[in-house]
Amino acid sequence: MVARNYNIPELRRLDIEHHLPAQANYSELVALGGSRIITRAEGSTIYDGDGNALLDGMAGLWCVNVGYGREELVETATQQMRELPFYNTFFKTATPPTVMLAAKLAEKLGGDLKHVFFNSSGSEANDTVFRMVRHYWKSLGQPKRNVFISRWNAYHGSTVAGVSLGGMKLMHAIGDLPIPGVEHVMQPYKFGEGFAEDEEAFAARAAQEIEDRILKVGPENVAAFIGEPVQGAGGVIIPPKGYWKRVDAICKKYGILLVVDEVICGFGRLGEWFGFQHFGVTPDLVPMAKGLSSGYLPISAVGVSHKIVEVLREKGGEFIHGYTYSGHPVAAAVALKNIEIIEREGLVERVKTDIGPYFAEALKRIADDPIVGEVRSLGLIGAVEIVSKKGTNERFTGEEGKAGPIVRDHCIKNGLMVRGIRDSIVMCPPLIITKAEIDRMVDIIGRSLREAEPVLRAL
Repeated sequence: MVARNYNIPELRRLDIEHHLPAQANYSELVALGGSRIITRAEGSTIYDGDGNALLDGMAGLWCVNVGYGREELVETATQQMRELPFYNTFFKTATPPTVMLAAKLAEKLGGDLKHVFFNSSGSEANDTVFRMVRHYWKSLGQPKRNVFISRWNAYHGSTVAGVSLGGMKLMHAIGDLPIPGVEHVMQPYKFGEGFAEDEEAFAARAAQEIEDRILKVGPENVAAFIGEPVQGAGGVIIPPKGYWKRVDAICKKYGILLVVDEVICGFGRLGEWFGFQHFGVTPDLVPMAKGLSSGYLPISAVGVSHKIVEVLREKGGEFIHGYTYSGHPVAAAVALKNIEIIEREGLVERVKTDIGPYFAEALKRIADDPIVGEVRSLGLIGAVEIVSKKGTNERFTGEEGKAGPIVRDHCIKNGLMVRGIRDSIVMCPPLIITKAEIDRMVDIIGRSLREAEPVLRAL
């Protein structure tokens, strides 16, 4: 498909005059003369209005799992729009794609996770979790159980509840958050918080903080623990072996609900349909989004265990919660087709046995770079830690957060879209990325590290 002939200077002017992008420094955008205008995409490559092609190392925003340009998804959306473009689920009604998608998700989730509540975004999914969990305990006659335990540097969305559940202090500062009822404990970030520690000992210490906080708050007051299998926006924090098994056991010990946030890790990212399956734990609620439709349309969901739904049905009365677009038929139809593509092309298995291991091996080629402290990956999500002194976790200028954005900008200049988070470069490419494209991605990161080193040394 040939891109339309947009007037890019005019779009950039209008961008400054009228458009407020998400999570942006607006003064910086004015100084830059407006946003980079992305005009088209195909496979694993995006194209901007200035004619630049960039390998998309972030799958959009952790989401375009099946890659760009899937005509099947366009045709599915078109067909559903002609048949039924919209109807809600408020009036004791449902639409065929919505019901069929719920059943398909229950199949993929497995176990007791038999029910699904739909939303439009990962943030909304976690708002649903927040309200549903509190309503569950209240319905059981335990209204004091309303405290959530989360982790510092976690990301669970941008709504008031989502930011509060998350553990990012910069986000908390906007809106005077978190709201009451959310406790935060250490993240399982071995490179940053257990650098010289034995892996098993660090896993035990990180999990023990959760139990200690439960005991401090009082188990009778704790509703749930929430965590991402791998912390994505936190910097691709891959937990040490044994951590999640310990967390699962702690939640069961105290009768606390376990919420595993699969917004990023779901739909093949870690080499299983869901990250909790990789780590072998049994959550009670599973928020998901992004890869559910590969980002082609906004849709999210919460997988809910039957034990929770039984209580809601028997004692919960009306669950007065939901969104206009909950279970939107077009988004649901596209999500169903997206899952069909992932199944048909064996993308989950490909990540687990082929392209994921290749990605891990490719990253090792830059592990010896003088400013690389660690490379890490799981499936098709990875990170490169940047340090000022090899063999340590010391940062440039002695403070965290300077290096990532600098190296990121060099990567983008060199034709690779990645994300800089504090002192790391993170990657999350489409599941259909080729081995040649992975080689190119790693080569660009290596080149960008070499270009950035003198800049970082001069800080």
